[in-house]
Amino acid sequence: MQKKHQLFNTRTLTILAMMSALAFLLAAFVRFPVIPAVPFLRYDPKDIVIVIAGFMFGPLAALIMTVVVALVQMFTTSATGVWGFVMNVISGVAFACTAAFIYSKKRTMSGAVIGLVAGTVAMTVIMMLWNYIVTPTIMGWPRERVVDILVTGIMAFNLFNGVVNSAFAMLLYKPVVIGLQKTGLLPSQPKKDGEKRKVFSPALIGVSLFVLLTAVLWYLAIQGVIGS
Repeated sequence: MQKKHQLFNTRTLTILAMMSALAFLLAAFVRFPVIPAVPFLRYDPKDIVIVIAGFMFGPLAALIMTVVVALVQMFTTSATGVWGFVMNVISGVAFACTAAFIYSKKRTMSGAVIGLVAGTVAMTVIMMLWNYIVTPTIMGWPRERVVDILVTGIMAFNLFNGVVNSAFAMLLYKPVVIGLQKTGLLPSQPKKDGEKRKVFSPALIGVSLFVLLTAVLWYLAIQGVIGS
């Protein structure tokens, strides 16, 4: 929403601080395992908030929030210390910064979708590589055990993570922007004559809800709740 030279003004820092606090609270209180093969990987929705901030203020804002939230997690809720911090930062940067960078170059609906898809793919590939490298050290596992779960565990988890976060980000981005504009924290964008500002697009709602429903059904199937 703002130019790069405006990134660190008072209003922007206020918004980033508020959104960082929200991201941390979500990470602290909304956490659950998704894939039985990798119970040490738990989904949390903090990246939804971070990627929305990245869409508003650019990839540097997403990077700052990712590092800040991961650092607070390391000293409060994380059981994996420095390694947990490193993996949180790498995962968040791969997803949120990739998506925000692409959207900053093409600020349209298609740009947002392309950015989120690219972020999901980047996070999935990068986290497979990094888990192959460091999980034996973190978990004390033989590397062969990590290889066995790279696709069915680690890849599946990160795809679920990216898909769910992308769908929520698409649903919530515009309402968050308009809400911040109404509070005066975010400058309003001028409207063309006769233009009505839509909070939600019916097509966007439909696609996002379909994606979320698919993810929920996938999760329930993996947990054996349905189809067993």
